[in-house]
Amino acid sequence: MSVIASKPCHEKENLKSTEEDDWKMQLAFCKPRHTATIEGVNCITQTWRMKERMKTVSVALVLCLNVGVDPPDIVKTQPCARLECWIDPLSVSPQKALETIGSNLQKQYERWQPRARYKQSLDPTVEEVKKLCTSLRRNAKEERVLFHYNGHGVPKPTSNGEIWTYTQYIPLSVYDLQTWMGAPSIYVYDCSNAGIIVESFQQFAEQHEKEYEMEKQAVQQNRATGVAGAIAPSYKNCIQLAACAANQILPMNPDLPADIFTSCLTTPIKIALRWFVMQNTSKLVPKISLDLIDKIPGQLTDRRTMLGELNWIFTAITDTIAWNTLPRDLFQRLFRQDLLVASLFRNFLLAERILRSYDCTPVSCPKLPPTYQHPMWQAWDLALDLCLAQLPSILENEDQFMHSPFFEEQLTAFQVWLTLGSKNRNPPEQLPIVLQVLLSQVHRLRALELLGRFLDLGPWAVNLALSVGIFPYVLKLLQSNARELRPLLVFIWAKILAVDSTCQADLVRDGGHKYFLSVLQDTSIPSEHRTLAAFVLASIVNDYRPGQVAANHGSLVSICLEQLGDSNALLRQWLCLCLARLWHNYDKARWCGVRDIAHEKLFTLLQDPVPEVRAASVYALGTFINSVTTRSEHANNIDQIIAMTLINTVSHDMCPLVRKELVVALQWMVLHFENSFVTLALAEENSRKDLVVETLSPFSGMRRISSRDRLKMLSPNNTYSADSTEGFGQDRIKRVSSSSSISSLGHSSLGNLPSLSYGSVYMKLWHGLCSLDSDPHPAVATMSQKVTNHIRNQVKESSAPKEVIETKISSSLSLPPSPSNRTTYLSNTKGESPPTVNSGTDLLRSSRIPLHSNRSRKPIPNTISEEADEVAGIKTPLTTSQFVEWSCAQFAQPVSLEIETESMNDMESRAHYEREWRYLRNKKQRREAREEQLRSVQSRVESQIFHTRCSHSPEVLTFHPFEPHLAVALKDYFGIWDYQTGAKLTYCASHGNKMSRITALEFINAHDVTLLMAGSDDGSVRVWKNYSSMLNRDPVLLTAWQAIVDIQPATKTTTATAGLVTKWEQKSLTLAVTGDVRIVRLWDAETELKKQDIPTGADCCVTCIDVDGVGAMMAVGCGDGSVRLFDRRLPPLESRVMIWREHTAWVLGTSLRKCERYAPQLFTGSSSGDIRIFDLRKNSSVSTVQITQGITALAAHEMADIFAWYV
Repeated sequence: MSVIASKPCHEKENLKSTEEDDWKMQLAFCKPRHTATIEGVNCITQTWRMKERMKTVSVALVLCLNVGVDPPDIVKTQPCARLECWIDPLSVSPQKALETIGSNLQKQYERWQPRARYKQSLDPTVEEVKKLCTSLRRNAKEERVLFHYNGHGVPKPTSNGEIWTYTQYIPLSVYDLQTWMGAPSIYVYDCSNAGIIVESFQQFAEQHEKEYEMEKQAVQQNRATGVAGAIAPSYKNCIQLAACAANQILPMNPDLPADIFTSCLTTPIKIALRWFVMQNTSKLVPKISLDLIDKIPGQLTDRRTMLGELNWIFTAITDTIAWNTLPRDLFQRLFRQDLLVASLFRNFLLAERILRSYDCTPVSCPKLPPTYQHPMWQAWDLALDLCLAQLPSILENEDQFMHSPFFEEQLTAFQVWLTLGSKNRNPPEQLPIVLQVLLSQVHRLRALELLGRFLDLGPWAVNLALSVGIFPYVLKLLQSNARELRPLLVFIWAKILAVDSTCQADLVRDGGHKYFLSVLQDTSIPSEHRTLAAFVLASIVNDYRPGQVAANHGSLVSICLEQLGDSNALLRQWLCLCLARLWHNYDKARWCGVRDIAHEKLFTLLQDPVPEVRAASVYALGTFINSVTTRSEHANNIDQIIAMTLINTVSHDMCPLVRKELVVALQWMVLHFENSFVTLALAEENSRKDLVVETLSPFSGMRRISSRDRLKMLSPNNTYSADSTEGFGQDRIKRVSSSSSISSLGHSSLGNLPSLSYGSVYMKLWHGLCSLDSDPHPAVATMSQKVTNHIRNQVKESSAPKEVIETKISSSLSLPPSPSNRTTYLSNTKGESPPTVNSGTDLLRSSRIPLHSNRSRKPIPNTISEEADEVAGIKTPLTTSQFVEWSCAQFAQPVSLEIETESMNDMESRAHYEREWRYLRNKKQRREAREEQLRSVQSRVESQIFHTRCSHSPEVLTFHPFEPHLAVALKDYFGIWDYQTGAKLTYCASHGNKMSRITALEFINAHDVTLLMAGSDDGSVRVWKNYSSMLNRDPVLLTAWQAIVDIQPATKTTTATAGLVTKWEQKSLTLAVTGDVRIVRLWDAETELKKQDIPTGADCCVTCIDVDGVGAMMAVGCGDGSVRLFDRRLPPLESRVMIWREHTAWVLGTSLRKCERYAPQLFTGSSSGDIRIFDLRKNSSVSTVQITQGITALAAHEMADIFAWYV
């Protein structure tokens, strides 16, 4: 190996611009589709939706007051509490007082549950209680019954679990009460020592269960007697609320009502105001008395009034306390299952606060944690302070009521949490209040905005919001016509449906889908919001027939099709997915699409610049094929057109995501027309046997099967196969004009489809799938093999005798009625398996039939069925992808995380610091390299800094520009060495064809987190991340595609081959690919599409290539010694601007040199040892250097004026 320095082309380089370019330079293959795992979100949906909603339909009001007679076991103070339901029983006759109290209690309960059936039992006997309870249970059936017991006029409950009624003081056993009331039930005990009842209740519940088990065993033993088993009791799940503990008596303060517990449960605002005024702290509010409280204006149900606002604030605060204190499942059961139970428990929290101030501890079952000291009670006291301070002036001067700032302040607190909160912190305690604020038009917009920000934190936030009860609020808001709410509501619903798709049924039931149809249809709305609406509608119709029907009635097909040309890529993607889900297994929607030529409109998106959009359109076309319930010739024709368009358009798409969807889409053709593909596979199997016999005969060599009446067998990729001994080492694609060939199966346009036989269509699809079997990306290949193996396995399992198979195949021949001069391309798959001929037997055998017989005989009828194998029934897919689920999952994640650049723009993020370090390293190395480059002109290169041995002869060597990494290609392996330490970092297989070899290595994003691109001589390109096995992680295949395929190869060549020749251009994210072909193909890594094919104009291979780095000029060296210059900005056929033919041998290297002082120059060298420098403006070289003849490798430094060669 020798190194020589040429005359400096430039003395100074603008380092500053280069260093700044690092920050501006685009990065390739770093989108979520490359870096993220393509799978759906794994959301564990919490049980926010109650399995069964319950209603308290019957209420028993049992009042044992015995007005005028005090119970014997309680000594009352004088004066003492007298009021029962805010009535003084001594103010009227005992009977009248009893009836009035009963009536008032019923009205107080009706405030919370107006539709329940109420029954009063005033000073009843045990029999009356029994009759009442059994009657209510019978009418309530499986619903809840409430038993309210007021025992202020009878003795305290006994330790045996008995309560007292009026007549003769006969006790009533709680055991009997349980039996009469049944379950589910709720009990309210307003009496002294009420805790005893709760304790006894649990004991009796266990006794009931034991008796049930004994009875059950007895029934099983005496089954022959026909005794029916009783229903299992569930008394333990009954709810109980008791006024005090087992050893406590109720307070007797004369300023308080005697039934203070009942007052807290049924008239919370009134008792809360009364108790607040009685506290010492209320002295801060002057001129407020107990009498004044009763004059507070307004209605409890009118939030615009003082009383209504206080009730609203109280509801919000108690809900918040419960949500922040109780376990989630208990909160759901007590505060979201039953409206009356929820109200009673909210008010129970107030009862605990008030009664504890009088040394009473209310008891509940299920037991609640203490809440009487929760900080939110201070917010309640403040709200009361502010309201009561206005009361005198409102009553005296009729001043305007100033609304409380409570909700506004709580929203601010919630906003502060959102600014600083995270998943790892406690959830915001204001969340229930935010939902209450949604009821108010004043703060609704702000509340929705904050709620949207909270839901955007991730699935955990959505689950929290659903558990607190967001759903009915946002569902009802869909009835609003306010345009300003549209963006917020579609965002919120998108977040909800991304986590819990079961909400689709609620939306359809309440007509909520119409809201999103109107948003999607309105093109004046920003595309981002229409995208969210499209996602919501896609979720509504997903595997839900009522949703599909409703959306189809709303003209969703035409709405989506009209906007397929929108500039927003995400909207285009979700319009496709929405259509796909709409007509999935729903034939009516499909035929709506047929009438609107939906498939043709979707074809335009198969070349969309965004891969996700292309994948979505392929998915939509696949479901379009699969959605036919009744097969007809029209439906089959459309499906064939779609399948042919897919195979011709996206089978060699650069993005694996798209190719995966192609396999998923084509499998439906295989499943619906299974017989046709099985017939083809049988013919393929038979023709393979015939081919082996012919090609191994003594009269024909393996490489020479040429005949005027013989068809060439080619690989699906049409270009490369590694076992050739002539040419480039690849099978040549030759145009064979056969007078007996049938219509071409190559790149047929849609316009030519009618001229193709049905067998040809299926054959083309079969060839396409077989080529995907050897796709460079293993995931695509695996999926395709599942589909093709499904057919091949049926062929293998076929047990028919050979004669029967021959007869069946011969009967399926479809010979053309006249000779055809069209070229035929038949496929021969190369890989681990023996050579296969992917064609029907008719195609191979037609060459053996004499021409005259072909003219004179009638065509044999085609038995390849064009009808579906099964008319009805849903096909089970052979393979699936997670693309749609992955697309949905993006809506479940924070919006900020979807845009990777945001994290990079965060100056404090770790990613930004790491990038800044890399760019500073690059800057330092550039300066050091520049100094060394200046010295190298006068210096000799004599020091050896690295030496190692490889298991095979290296094919390619590539240095990383900034890391001390040397990439080496060894057959189909690549290795990475650290040339400073001598350590081998990686030795990894490229996973290509076993016969292929790596002929090109490129570092992608070399200035940042670098990727390694490996190109093989079978035309495949693979991009690897973590190529150096950093942190002991294996290299990961990021993407792979067939870069050169279906191309006419060069014909003039020597025995040597160029393999795949590549050049990466970072600034334009362009990969130039060429080799043993007549074109240079440019791939765009941003869009993952083919940019253009530039013809080389040479009849030989391209041996080396270089680009100018800015997307303009490109130079290629050829096997015949010519050097060709192209201007990529011109149309492909006009892009060749110069040809130099000064070299006479294989051109080993080209390098475009950009100088400051001089015009751009081109450095070239050939195997004969002549080095030439060309001025791009001149027709001949400006400088020539002759070095050693017979060199085999040549390289020029990209920056320094140095080149090296190897003999």
